[in-house]
Amino acid sequence: MRKSFGGRATSAGSCAGCRDSGRRPWGSRSHHDAVLGVLREAGFSLPMAAHAVSLIDSYVGGFVLQEANLPVSVPADVEDVAGAILANLPAGELPYLTEMIVDHALRPGYDYSGEFGFGLDLILDALEARRGQPTPARRS
Repeated sequence: MRKSFGGRATSAGSCAGCRDSGRRPWGSRSHHDAVLGVLREAGFSLPMAAHAVSLIDSYVGGFVLQEANLPVSVPADVEDVAGAILANLPAGELPYLTEMIVDHALRPGYDYSGEFGFGLDLILDALEARRGQPTPARRS
């Protein structure tokens, strides 16, 4: 299963732009059928496959929106974007956001493009752990 999902997309944009055999974009009926097929053939029950396809679509769609609204296309853009954000933060407010920008995003070697892969790995790990399990109980 991981090879089928993780090996195809390196970014949300590339994943959202994927074309299936029917030449339709991500989210088409034939794409959903293909994803459900991978999940079912990997041992997921039908309800778990439905949960999984919803989770994957939501993550990819959300990340595409985030990438579209965040003006960072190459690692060098991070410093300019982070500087603009920091310049507009009220002093002493939002300490955790400030910490993340200063002590994480502005560190040498940080590359925002790696965030998509990290999240996708978390999702695939969680799905793998639930493969073959019955449908989880609904939360109230």
